[in-house]
Amino acid sequence: MRSTLFHLPARIEIGGASLPLFGWGLLLAAWGACAAVLLVWSARRQGWRSAIEALWLPLAIVGGTILWLLPALDDGAGVPIRGYGTMLLLAAAAGTWLSVVRGRRLGLDADTILALGMEVFLWGIVGARLFYLIEYHDQFFGGGKTWWQSLAAAANLAAGGLVVFGAIPTAALAAWRFARRRGLVLVQLADCMAPGLLVGLAIGRVGCFLNGCCYGGPCELPWAVRFPPESPPWLDQAARGLLPAVAGGGVPWSLPVHPAQLYAAADAAILALLAIAFTPLARRDGQVFALVLTLHPISRLLLEAIRVDEPPALGTPFSISQLVSLGLIALGAALWWWTFRQPPRPGSVTGPSPPSRPGPRSLPPDSLTLRCREHGPLVVEMPTDLRFAALRLRVTDHLGNEFALPTGKRALALCRCGHSKTRPFCDGSHTSSGFDAADTA
Repeated sequence: MRSTLFHLPARIEIGGASLPLFGWGLLLAAWGACAAVLLVWSARRQGWRSAIEALWLPLAIVGGTILWLLPALDDGAGVPIRGYGTMLLLAAAAGTWLSVVRGRRLGLDADTILALGMEVFLWGIVGARLFYLIEYHDQFFGGGKTWWQSLAAAANLAAGGLVVFGAIPTAALAAWRFARRRGLVLVQLADCMAPGLLVGLAIGRVGCFLNGCCYGGPCELPWAVRFPPESPPWLDQAARGLLPAVAGGGVPWSLPVHPAQLYAAADAAILALLAIAFTPLARRDGQVFALVLTLHPISRLLLEAIRVDEPPALGTPFSISQLVSLGLIALGAALWWWTFRQPPRPGSVTGPSPPSRPGPRSLPPDSLTLRCREHGPLVVEMPTDLRFAALRLRVTDHLGNEFALPTGKRALALCRCGHSKTRPFCDGSHTSSGFDAADTA
């Protein structure tokens, strides 16, 4: 256990001057410069409106954290860098990176995955923290604490206190809103990000081990671990009167317990590998996520039998996490049923009929039809060339159903293989990319 890795100094000496690092200090200035560069870079790729819509919330949250939260965490020695918080950031970075890699194979650009990952991560944190505050509200509210002290303790995420299942409703809602706003298929996004979420969970559980939370019960196996005084397992065992007296009046460490956090980390890593291996075998969109939604609650049911940090809930012998796991298993079964009612991913790609008007064309077409019959979205944006101002694009799925296109700056066909072809309209020659196109003016 190592809840605090090190401290960041509150002030830095530069040229004989002592400058603040947090609040209205150097870190905020550096973040402002980085945010401006990120906004400009994103705006050049997708326009100012899309860039601001995607980035304003995470940029504002980070800026607010630097301005108000970090100074409030200063304990006199500086701002403590917690092991739990550090692992949480590493989890977000690793999960997002894997999702970007998988998204390119599905025809999703890195900007889309990064924007989605930030929204899902932030709203997932909100849901996980709210669930924890509701479950352990006595630790944060009441007991002589002022409202400011309670709110400061509730906002101190670096000290630990997240319930993974609490992130599901808010993260799912954020993903649904993102998919609807961008005109994307939600189940494809879920398939893309499911292994990344598990990788993030695996790293996050290492943070739980460093923090001492989510601990297991007594264990006599060779890999059992002991936690130091004032840690969550030690406090629990001391409250139960389980700690033995130590000669000389010393303070004993906790009794040996299961490293349940490391069990959970290994479980999430194995499930991530299974989800990645199952991806090319899945015949329908949503089945990768359905696999995760089925296996993870089952493993959580088993792991909860080892953990002792959650009491039975709602008059049942099960903890709140086990009850939620049972609900998720039912939800996973419903998702499997839904996917099998969907058409399978076709194995071949054929384009629409050739142009109805033979001979060379000197004028731009009046309309263009793109038919996507390969797994993965086809990203198409309207060109800005005035010659194509009247061009109407139609995109259909493999069943011939037309779906709407978001407006954009250029005509871009983003292929499943990760390559792209930028033209006013596709001439139908890029058949290896997963689609054929032909104008039907």
